[in-house]
Amino acid sequence: MSLRTSEPAGNPYGDLELTDPKAMRALSHPVRLAILARLQRHGAATATELSAHVGASPSVTSWHLRHLAGFGLVRDSDLGGDARKRYWEASARGFRFRFPDDEQGRAASQVLSRTMFAQYENVPRRWMAEAEPRLAPEWRREAGLSHTGVRLTATELAAVNTAIERVLAPYVTRDAADQPPDARHVRIMRYVMPEADEQ
Repeated sequence: MSLRTSEPAGNPYGDLELTDPKAMRALSHPVRLAILARLQRHGAATATELSAHVGASPSVTSWHLRHLAGFGLVRDSDLGGDARKRYWEASARGFRFRFPDDEQGRAASQVLSRTMFAQYENVPRRWMAEAEPRLAPEWRREAGLSHTGVRLTATELAAVNTAIERVLAPYVTRDAADQPPDARHVRIMRYVMPEADEQ
């Protein structure tokens, strides 16, 4: 199996965990990442519906969907009653992966990381240009970024990451029916980048 869902203590969001280097490499494609992100945020869709948002034709989008399905990242959805249309859905609301110790796993995770960094590098700039000017003051006050440097051991960093996920987990995992009517989608991008050994 190329992925798994961890116990809540290590994965409080219930994300799919990519453990197979082949699955990591399968997701290391901008169109596939865009497909998965779109399904996770907006729910089930057909290849034709997705194609308008992921920069690929319906036939190419369909091919990428089948490739993602082969690794369990997407699956057929029972949405819609039209048998002529094939709806797809994300298998989980999120995914995660770690840098394995073996050479093949480390290489695959580096490729996926690079693709994800490239995919999202313009998100803050687009947000500043398109969303931020239209925010109400109460939303604008809570938006933004911080840049904090801190000296930690690897064990302490793991504890910090766990604590942040525990704070977010109840909000990430709650059902749509339990969300307040004024809730809106908020993107929280967290970069954890330990520096190399000091020389």
